[in-house]
Amino acid sequence: MHTPSWLPWLLGLLTAIGPASIDMYLPAFPAIEASLGAAPGGAQLTLASYFAGLAVGQMTQGTVSDRFGRRAPILIGLAIYTLASIGAALSPSIFWLSLFRAVSAFGAAAGTVIPRAVVRDIATGQPAAVMMSQLTLVLGVAPILAPSLGGAILIFADWRWIFWILAAYALLCSLLVWRLLPDTLPPERRIRLNPGEQLRRYGAILREPMFLSYGAMACFGSFAFFAYLAGSSPVFIRGFDLSPSQFALIFGLCSVGLIANSQVNARILPRFGISRILRNVARLHLCATLALAVVAFAGLHELVLVLLPTFIAVSCMGFLNPNTIVGALTHHAGHAGSASALIGTGQFVLGACGGLIVGAFSDGTPRGMAALMLAGSIGLVIADRCRPGR
Repeated sequence: MHTPSWLPWLLGLLTAIGPASIDMYLPAFPAIEASLGAAPGGAQLTLASYFAGLAVGQMTQGTVSDRFGRRAPILIGLAIYTLASIGAALSPSIFWLSLFRAVSAFGAAAGTVIPRAVVRDIATGQPAAVMMSQLTLVLGVAPILAPSLGGAILIFADWRWIFWILAAYALLCSLLVWRLLPDTLPPERRIRLNPGEQLRRYGAILREPMFLSYGAMACFGSFAFFAYLAGSSPVFIRGFDLSPSQFALIFGLCSVGLIANSQVNARILPRFGISRILRNVARLHLCATLALAVVAFAGLHELVLVLLPTFIAVSCMGFLNPNTIVGALTHHAGHAGSASALIGTGQFVLGACGGLIVGAFSDGTPRGMAALMLAGSIGLVIADRCRPGR
């Protein structure tokens, strides 16, 4: 089918709901705890509940979209997210805020899983990777803008307005989907399975070598990336005594590198192909994280020496994200939603583990972040070596 030029932008807006929902309210944690009478650290429960809802949602939304098409599940997911965000804005306690955050994450999972299935419905190979790179351009803006927007809201309004704005954003996305997005999975291609058959299908997907190898690359890359996300703040703010605004510049710089490489990826794919790009980027990622580990454990704690390999490793995700997902979904046109859900859940679970572990070993030095990023990179290279036809 002909792909409208606006479609990647719309899919990117849907996918950006997830990171915006996490990053926008992080600056509000102290205000939330003070407002709701919670103990210090109580706001972390709302983030943990969001991750739990996201994990459950990703496992179910893809299957639902394979059964009922792409359009209706997205609209239902956005409706759930919108109502739950309104509930979060009206929450009288940490308990209710955590509950509404879990429900909103379940709805937001539709915007994470289904857009990737839509890409697989209408394209494969290099064209799909190009479209996925365009999604990454929109998606990559969210981690740059969301924390700053959340902080700006807190200057002029109560923290509850963050959730009102998120609800309005989801409502706008709903209107755009309703008006513009066709259902890319026709009725004759939809799959009707009972729960037992669905579990067997998950098993079949996990046994397929191409899905397993590309999916493992995506998950190990996320492990390293989440280690960076969780470890960068204490490293640069506490370890190097940078101000929050200076840290925001560093965080934004790394995000710009990721976005830029996602667009470079779209340009060079026709010449080099997915396999060759992934092979070389996996090696570059390993070199960068190895250099970071050497700097960290040798005690060479100079800002430039830490920042440079970190920037390179994070920027590599601009190549890894679109190409690994497209490679994993190549043989799964009939159940792209389920395959996308498995990848998303795997990325989240492994990535969250990376974030939790690096948080436990955070001491203001780059050692914990560097060690976890290197571990993810080693897994990435091993998975690359196992790819069929590399």
